[in-house]
Amino acid sequence: MRIVLIGPPGAGKGTQCQRLVDLLKVPHLSTGEMLRAEVRGRTPAGIEASSYMDQGQLVPDQIIVGMVSRRLQAPDCRTGCLLDGFPRTLIQAETLDDLLERRAMSVDGVIELAVPRDELVRRMLARKREDDDPEVFSKRIASFEVQTAPLLDYYTGQGKLASIDGLGTADEIFERVRAAVKRFERAAWTR
Repeated sequence: MRIVLIGPPGAGKGTQCQRLVDLLKVPHLSTGEMLRAEVRGRTPAGIEASSYMDQGQLVPDQIIVGMVSRRLQAPDCRTGCLLDGFPRTLIQAETLDDLLERRAMSVDGVIELAVPRDELVRRMLARKREDDDPEVFSKRIASFEVQTAPLLDYYTGQGKLASIDGLGTADEIFERVRAAVKRFERAAWTR
């Protein structure tokens, strides 16, 4: 199964990703982790990406898409993967579909962790991470909302979006995620 996980900062994607990886036995492809590895490894993509990251700018699509494309070709991704942090934009979603189609594959489902803005702020204040400045966090949420709205429409149009209530305990949320995965599996069998 190839599943995309979408959610704003503070939605609990990290917790749910780990549980999904354990359930599906597929690799977790986090573009954030991939970028950090490229930068640490001083690869050409990492050097170019760091020039944007150091200035607080978004890394261009061509770098992100190149990383994801290379990673999707790895043998451990043949049976599926969990995409986290990609796609973030409509252009990236269309590019991902093209990349997968060339390999006779497709996204099987998209899970949106839906959490109200006030709850996201409450969680951010409670977790007290170094990079969680309230003003920056608010900008990240706003950016997510602007970039992601078209993605939700795109995947809804494909019949692949499951919007999950991201409130409750991690276990309660994961039960909703598991139910969505079962729906994706049934839909994949009928394609």
